[in-house]
Formats: sequence, structure tokens, C-alpha cells
Amino acid sequence: MSPLDDKQASARNASGNGIRTDLKLIAEMVEPGSRVLDVGCGDGALLAFLSRQKGVDARGIELSMDGVHQCVAQGLSVIQGDAETDLKDYPPGAFDYVILSQTLQAMREPRTVLETMTRIGRRAIVSVPNFGYWRIRVQLLLTGRMPVTEKLGYQWWETPNIHFCTIKDFVVLAEEMGIRIERCMIVDRAGRVTGHAHSGLANLLGEQGVFLLRRD
Repeated sequence: MSPLDDKQASARNASGNGIRTDLKLIAEMVEPGSRVLDVGCGDGALLAFLSRQKGVDARGIELSMDGVHQCVAQGLSVIQGDAETDLKDYPPGAFDYVILSQTLQAMREPRTVLETMTRIGRRAIVSVPNFGYWRIRVQLLLTGRMPVTEKLGYQWWETPNIHFCTIKDFVVLAEEMGIRIERCMIVDRAGRVTGHAHSGLANLLGEQGVFLLRRD
């Protein structure tokens, strides 16, 4: 389950389709009829949306049994498993898209997870909270304490997030791994898409980034 899902009711938003802003942006990147694996699919909100709206072959892997039960209750094909150990069992190119939303920072080995995602999927879609966001910088500067925001809604001692990164950090990692960023949407606090990944302002003003990736 995404670290956002088990902490906040904002895993769903009240607008239109009832899913988070980043999930709607991810859905826009997915071609109809594709084979999709949602890693850490939580309650299945994105999978259900993609299945209903785009007719995808929707599959998921979720660590929490509660999340698995919620997905299965909706008729979704979801298995219980740990992404860090179980993704390696899928063959190369098994999916058109492998999705990981707001969870990479909670992985013990995020680089390995990205490597595996781009091996088993023709494309990967990743959304990450931006630790370089200006509100986080201001909180740290003024209070001298680890920031707590809507997207990073945990105290330091209880957080599942163990590898904080900025948008710039993620871009640099992708480049070092030979992973091409085909598309990127930087999202501000109001849910508006603004800037591009290589913009310094994006790293300052973007609360999160949504990346469409492909192995060169």
C-alpha cells in the first residue's frame, strides 16, 4: 500500500473520478487496452479506474492483506506480495506499464525497484513526493525539525519513508541508470501541472512529480 493510503483519507479526492490527482495523471499516460501492473495498488482505486475507463488488463501486487481484500472485493486481479522481492519473478516485457505511485521513497532499494520495473514493463510510471518543495524547505529552515506536509504526513519516528528525494534527485538517478524520461508532469499543491523536470523552479514549486519512463 502507498504510504499515503494508510495514513490519510486524501488517498481519494472529492473531484469527479474520486481518485488522487497523481493517479488521474498516471491514468492519462496509459493507453487503452494495455497490460498494466500496479505495484503497491492499495485499495485498487487506480486499477478500478483504468479497468473501467480504459479497458486495460489490470493486475496488482499489494503488501497489505486488507488492501488485497478490498481489491478482490471489486473483482480486481490482485495478489499479496512484496514488490522488493516478488517483482523479479516476472519475465521481461510482461506488461506494457508498471506503475508505482507515491511509494518509491518507502522502498529499501529504490534503484533496484526501478531497474526491475523497467525490465518487466515496456514503460514504467512513477510518482514521487518532492522533498525539495518550498514549503518543506521553509519548515526545515524555520523550525529545525523534519517537515510534515499533506504529501509527507508522518512524524520522523513513524514514517515509512526512508529514502526522501527531490525531483532533481529522481531525474539524476534516471539519467545515471540509462532510463529515459518520456514525459513528466510536475504538480503543485493545488493539483495544477506546472513546469518540466529539468526546471529549477519545478524542483522548488512542485509538490510531486509524475514520470513516464522507458529503458533506452
